[in-house]
Amino acid sequence: MEMTIITFLLFTGFVIWFTYNKVKNSNNDSHDGFFLGGRSLTGPMIASSLILTNLSATSFVGMSAQSYTYNMSVMGWEVASGVTLVMIALFLVPRYLKQGITTVPDFLESRYDLGVKKFVTLLFLCQYIINILPTTLYAGAVVLTGIFDIQGILGITEFQAIALISATIGLLGFFYAIYGGLKAVVIADTINGVGLIIGGMMIPVFGLFALGNGSFMAGLDTLLYAAPEKLQSVGTNSDPLPFSTLFTGLLLVNLYYWGTDQSIIQRALGAKNLKEGQKGVIWAGAIKVISPLFLIIPGIIAFHMFGANAGNPDVMYTRLVNEVLPKPLVGFFVAVMFGAILSTFNGVLNSSTTLFALNVYKPIFAKEGLSDQALVAKGQVFGVVIAIIAICIAPFIMYAPEGLFQYLQMVAGFFSVPIFTIVFVGYISKRVPAIAAKVALVVFVSSYASMQLIFDTPIHFLHQLAILFVVCTTLMFIIGHFAPRESDYVMPVNESMDVTPWEFRFEASAVILYMVLGAYVMFSNVGFVSDDPTFMQVYGLCGLVMLVGILHQYKKKKGTQALATANAQ
Repeated sequence: MEMTIITFLLFTGFVIWFTYNKVKNSNNDSHDGFFLGGRSLTGPMIASSLILTNLSATSFVGMSAQSYTYNMSVMGWEVASGVTLVMIALFLVPRYLKQGITTVPDFLESRYDLGVKKFVTLLFLCQYIINILPTTLYAGAVVLTGIFDIQGILGITEFQAIALISATIGLLGFFYAIYGGLKAVVIADTINGVGLIIGGMMIPVFGLFALGNGSFMAGLDTLLYAAPEKLQSVGTNSDPLPFSTLFTGLLLVNLYYWGTDQSIIQRALGAKNLKEGQKGVIWAGAIKVISPLFLIIPGIIAFHMFGANAGNPDVMYTRLVNEVLPKPLVGFFVAVMFGAILSTFNGVLNSSTTLFALNVYKPIFAKEGLSDQALVAKGQVFGVVIAIIAICIAPFIMYAPEGLFQYLQMVAGFFSVPIFTIVFVGYISKRVPAIAAKVALVVFVSSYASMQLIFDTPIHFLHQLAILFVVCTTLMFIIGHFAPRESDYVMPVNESMDVTPWEFRFEASAVILYMVLGAYVMFSNVGFVSDDPTFMQVYGLCGLVMLVGILHQYKKKKGTQALATANAQ
């Protein structure tokens, strides 16, 4: 235990020291400096921060628990994100950066009116304060409490241990997000991002060694052949994520999350130019496709090691870590996991302060003008308040009847697709008025609430979201037909932003889409579940041919660029 604590403190301390030295001389008092990292973020920084904000203990604990109980079908949340991030990089990021917006509600004010902006800001803040911040603290506390045996060391109850660790995470997250701004969050994420991938991959590797009694290949054979049905990614209606939802509600939730959720898209909004923004988003898509290896496979390894009825599925990941990792590596792993937890918490906290300061305080209380320093200070005060609220709520989530991950996604439906619906209609139409957006938001949220809280609706909640999306989109166009705007909407343009796209965006996107399809080929009836490897071999060969073609195209473009540069000189 002493070695675990030492390695944990060393890595965590290094990240804090490195981040502090990088931001201590930064100008975090300005509008863009605090909220968008000075619009100086590069592709690798954006990709790392996107992944670290997205992945937290909730992902590791929740997804491993679902694969332990069911199968690989839950990987749709991860793998399908690769397709979504390609769409975001090619279509939404160029629009956002061309407009030069700081928050998504900025676009909604421009497209509709101030009332819609305030409504959506309120939905964002409710989601962050009630749902994301507390669940992030709770899941992180579950992991850290289990690994360090906080209950046994301090002689306290599980509730008290979770409350203590939640408060610790909340205070550190507050330090990053409130005093360092977005740049501190992103720098810490870049270091922790590398550590998380290394640390995350250690769990299945050491797990397979343990499963095979010291032989990696023997462990792999057990994983592939002892219960091949666990490797099925095409979920049925009895699974948490039926395959059909990939084409309905899951697609919409992903488009909202990666394309309009302020805590996520704020990283891309802080890009130094469109090229770096597209690089970061597309690279994040590649990481999401391979993330089931360290998010979901550990749950199946735990199934083989501990059996089907070994206890609460939510503790299987922590138990696996303690049993398969050498003790010095446990400390490193917990440190990068701690970084992921902090990243999600402080990323959402930073976005909450951004939304409050720019969309609530400034238009309501500072109409006559407010300096950047005063505006940032108001946002910091709000950050303190919501951090305390989240810390107080977190321990009580242990009494939630649903599984943590499924609970998180279901509750997010109150906020996610309703917001995406009006953003979507706002971009594809020019005459739909503000009143249509307001009506659609009220109808969507109230209808979904009725389905979840009042009526026993047999339809999967993701299908419910898809149905309501179609209904509310249609409703907005009907209102727009009978009561249109007085004039067509014209999107404003920020001339100072370099919106030259990444020249290899299509090639990189093609690779990711092929990876997504390949993941579903591998974990299906024609892949590992089948005894015949022919289909996977043919698919792999086609992938090699495609990769050779892309590399040829890459060299050709590089040669053309070099020739153009030489001629210009």
